[in-house]
Amino acid sequence: MGRHQFPILSFCFLGDGFLLMSFFAFSSSNFLISTEVNMSFSNDMDDEYEKLFRRLNPPRVVIDNEACKNATVIRVDSANKHGILLEVVQVLTDLNLIITKAYISSDGGWFMDVFNVTDPDGNKVTDEAILDYITKSLGPESCFSSSMRSVGVKQSMDHTAIELTGSDRPGLLSEVSAVLTHLKCNVVNAEVWTHNMRAAAVMQVTDEETGSAIIDPEKLSRIKELLCNVLKGSNKSRGAKTVVSHGVTHTERRLHQMMFADRDYERANNDELDEKQRPNVSVVNWCEKDYSVVTITSKDRPKLLFDTVCTLTDMEYVVFHANIDAEGPEAHQEYYIKHIDGSPVKSEAERQRIIQCLEAAIERRVSEVSEPWYLQI
Repeated sequence: MGRHQFPILSFCFLGDGFLLMSFFAFSSSNFLISTEVNMSFSNDMDDEYEKLFRRLNPPRVVIDNEACKNATVIRVDSANKHGILLEVVQVLTDLNLIITKAYISSDGGWFMDVFNVTDPDGNKVTDEAILDYITKSLGPESCFSSSMRSVGVKQSMDHTAIELTGSDRPGLLSEVSAVLTHLKCNVVNAEVWTHNMRAAAVMQVTDEETGSAIIDPEKLSRIKELLCNVLKGSNKSRGAKTVVSHGVTHTERRLHQMMFADRDYERANNDELDEKQRPNVSVVNWCEKDYSVVTITSKDRPKLLFDTVCTLTDMEYVVFHANIDAEGPEAHQEYYIKHIDGSPVKSEAERQRIIQCLEAAIERRVSEVSEPWYLQI
């Protein structure tokens, strides 16, 4: 395994601030080790602990448009916690920025990442409003959720969120729309992914009469019942699910979670997709360092890094180091991971599951659909 090298992060250009940062990284790591054993880990205590730790070790964001000829370099340093990599990548991808390179290191109590990004046209990011938003979203003023329990979720009375999972088939969108129209619901926004003959949708609807969220319990129950019947269709072997809430979630993250829970990664025996069309995913254990090394080679596309990091996070794997190169038509991703319990991959079954889930995460966003599934009114 000598060929595996951790990404090398050079921070000399950050100046004296890095010396101070290194000190905090060392001391905070010791602090984490000494307290984790004794804390009861109730939800409230976790939240207060993370708030205190964040105040003592505020995140630092440096945006550099001079260090690289073809990209804007964004460096993020902060106290480490499970899910923080996904939070950072989510901020960048939500701005439609293209991540061409990334070097990730989160060993111990500190998180240090470098991202090379461009705008959708391949140019450096020079819009001051976007740069200011990145600094505020990732820096000391940021309001990252204190735990993964509430990432991307907040209450809304403007609309009702409807989450649907079921079997994909031609005409499904039309049937769902007909049910909502019959129940006097206006569709404000809807996004649906399909993969392996399964479909997942996140729809935002309002009451036709009030123009706001639907609060009538009987109407909500009726919506769930009728939509669930539509989603079941004639497929008796796989179930359907409808969830109604007033929460606002990060739509794409939620779609990944829904399709993962629906096991869309399980391929049918008659799946005829050409192996050459699938991402090349491998998982091997680096016994000397007690890591599992995940290597992914695939066609590059926007939001590819978000899709893979989202899946690893939701599968409860921690990324300790990573090296991403997507400057050409092909993207290469390498992750050094452990399960959240600290162990590398333990079995062949677990290894195959990681491969299948990452393949599905990459495929489902670009999967061919039976009809146009994106709707915004």
